[in-house]
Amino acid sequence: TPIDFAMAAMVHQHLNEKGVNLYLQETVSSFAKKGNGLEVQFKSGKILYADMVILSIGVRPETTLAIQAGLKLGEARGIWVDEYLQTSAKDVFAVGDAIETLHPITQQSWLNYLAVPANRQGRIVADNMVFGATESYEGAIGTSIAKIFDLTVAATGLNETRLGIQKVDFLTSYTHSGSNAGYYPGAMPMSIKINFAPKTGKLLGAQIVGYVGVDKRLDQIALLIKKGGTIYDLQQIEHAYAPPFASAKDPIAIAGYVAQNIMTDKMPVMHWQELRDTDFSKLFLLDVRTEDEFQLGSLPGAVNIPLDDLRNHLDEIPKDKPILAFCAIGLRGYLATNILIQRGFKDVFNLSGGTKIYAAAVRKIQNPSELTEKEKRSYDLDLDIQTPKPSKKYITVNACGLQCPGPILTMKKSIDDLLEGDRIEMVATDAGFTRDAQAWCNMTGNTLISQAAKEGKYTVVIEKGNKALSHNEEECCKTAASGKGKTFIVFSDDLDKALAAFVLANGAASTGEKVTVFFTFWGLNVIKKAKKPSVQKDFFGKMFSMMLPAHSQQLNLSKMSMLGMGKFMMRFIMKLRGIDSLESLRQQALENGVEFIACQMSMDVMGVKKEELMDEVEIGGVASYMERADKANVNLFI
Repeated sequence: TPIDFAMAAMVHQHLNEKGVNLYLQETVSSFAKKGNGLEVQFKSGKILYADMVILSIGVRPETTLAIQAGLKLGEARGIWVDEYLQTSAKDVFAVGDAIETLHPITQQSWLNYLAVPANRQGRIVADNMVFGATESYEGAIGTSIAKIFDLTVAATGLNETRLGIQKVDFLTSYTHSGSNAGYYPGAMPMSIKINFAPKTGKLLGAQIVGYVGVDKRLDQIALLIKKGGTIYDLQQIEHAYAPPFASAKDPIAIAGYVAQNIMTDKMPVMHWQELRDTDFSKLFLLDVRTEDEFQLGSLPGAVNIPLDDLRNHLDEIPKDKPILAFCAIGLRGYLATNILIQRGFKDVFNLSGGTKIYAAAVRKIQNPSELTEKEKRSYDLDLDIQTPKPSKKYITVNACGLQCPGPILTMKKSIDDLLEGDRIEMVATDAGFTRDAQAWCNMTGNTLISQAAKEGKYTVVIEKGNKALSHNEEECCKTAASGKGKTFIVFSDDLDKALAAFVLANGAASTGEKVTVFFTFWGLNVIKKAKKPSVQKDFFGKMFSMMLPAHSQQLNLSKMSMLGMGKFMMRFIMKLRGIDSLESLRQQALENGVEFIACQMSMDVMGVKKEELMDEVEIGGVASYMERADKANVNLFI
C-alpha cells in the first residue's frame, strides 16, 4: 500500500463509520458456492457470506511476449529499458506498467503502475522513435490519490516500509491542519505525514488523508520531491492565499516547520510505535489537554495538567523519569515540551501527531456488523441505530452554517413543538453536532434514531420521548426533573465574556434545565436597551451614563480592543462565519426560558434605572440569586 499503517488506520475508521467491515491480518483459504451466493472461508475459521467477491490482490508485469522475444528482464522482473525507454533489442521500445525503471530517490529498479508516467513515456518514445535517442525518461516517484467515501487519500515518494526495506535512514513527522482558514466556513481537517533525510532534510515521501484540498498539497510536495527538494522548500513555497482556500501558514508549510524542529532536536518526539512498545509505567505521561478533553479518555496512567496551568504545577512533575507530553494533535504537546525543557527537565518528548495518530494506529477494528446496539449508538455510524415504532410526524430542519450551540438550540426549539413519538431530522455543518445530539438525547430522554455524515454535513434523526421518565432514567439522564439548574453571575461588560455567558446559558437551557443569569455592576450594560426612554438621574447617575456603554452594541473586547476596532472585527468575523450576534444569543436565551435578574444594589450605585433595561429583566438582590444558586449544581462567575 502507498501509505503507512497509522495513516491507513484513519481510513479504516472512516470505512467502519460508513458501515464497511474490515478483516485485517486474515488469509482466505477457500471460496465455495452457497445457493445464490458465495462462502468465504478464512484460515482462522471465520466464514463470511457474500453475493459477490472481487479480488483486488495486486498486479505484476505481463512479460510473456518480452521473454519469448528474448528481451532482457530487470531486477524487479519487469522489462528492462534504458534511459530512452529502449529495450535490450535495438529499436524496440517499451512503456507502461510492464517496464521497470530507476527510482529517482533511491536509484534502484522498481515497478510503477500509474497512468500519468505511462502517458509521459508514450510521448517520449514517440519522439525517440522518430528523431532518435533525443529525450530521456527521468523516472517516476509514484504519486497516487484515491477517494474513499468522504475521504481523500494521497501519497507520493517512499513510505516507511519501502525506506526500511531499502535501508534508507529517515525521520518522520505528523501534522494536522485545516484545509482553509479556520475562521472561514468550510475548513476541513487533513493529516500530513512526511518522511525526510535526518541530516539534509531531503524529502523522501509524503502522505495526506483529508477531505478538501488534499490533491493540491500533495501535488506541490510531489514536485519538490522529484526536484530533490527539502523540508525547507516546504516552508518557502509561495501559495495563493485567501481564507476560503488556505491559511497564511499553509498545511505543507506547517509540516515543514515541524520537520525542521524534529531534525534540529528543537522538539524531541516519540512516535506511536515507540509508545505502543513501551512500558507505560516507565514514563510520566503528561496530558496537557483541557480537563474536559481528559474526561473523555486518555492514555492509561496519564496525569492531566492543562497547558495553561502547567507553569503553576511544575513541582508535580518528576525529574527522575522520561516525560511524554501529549495533546490531541501535537501543538500543545510541543509547547509543553518547550516549557519543561526551559525549566531544566531532561528526557522530555512530544507525542508526534498527538493522540489522533496514536488512537487511530492502536485502535482495534470494530466492524459495524459485530457491534452491539449500544456500541453502534456511540460510534457515529451511517446506520439506523434504533428502530422504535413508526413516528406520527416527521419534520426536517436545516441548521447548516450555524455554529455551536446554534444547531442544538434549533433542535431543542423544534422538538419542543412536537408530540411524543414524532421525529425530527436535523442537518448541520458543525463537526461536533452528532456527538452533541447524542449527549443531548441522553440528558433529555429523547431517542437518537440514526446519525450520518456525508460531504461535510451531519444528519441526525431524533424521536421525541416521554418526559415522564422512570426514576432510573432520571438518574441516568440527569434531566431537569432531577431538580438541578445552572446560575451565572455576569459581572463583566466585555463583549467576548458576554458572548461566552450567553452561549453557556443557551447550551444549559437546551437540556431543559432552569437557568438564571444575574447581572451585576458592569454586567448591567449587557442588558441595556438600545432605544431607552428619557429618565431623570442625579449628577453621579449622569456621570456613569456618560462613561459607560449605552447598550450592548457599544461593548468592547477584553483583549485586542485596538482603540475600539476589535469589537467591529469580532462582529464582522462572527457574521462571516454564521455565528449569532450577542443580541441574537441574548434573545435566544429569553426565548429558551432563561431568567434575567439585575442587581438592585448595582443599579443604585451606578444610577441605572429599570426603564433603561430590557423589559424581560427582573430586579432582585443577593437573596434572589442565592435562592436560585442553592438549587443549582453549577454556578459560574463571568
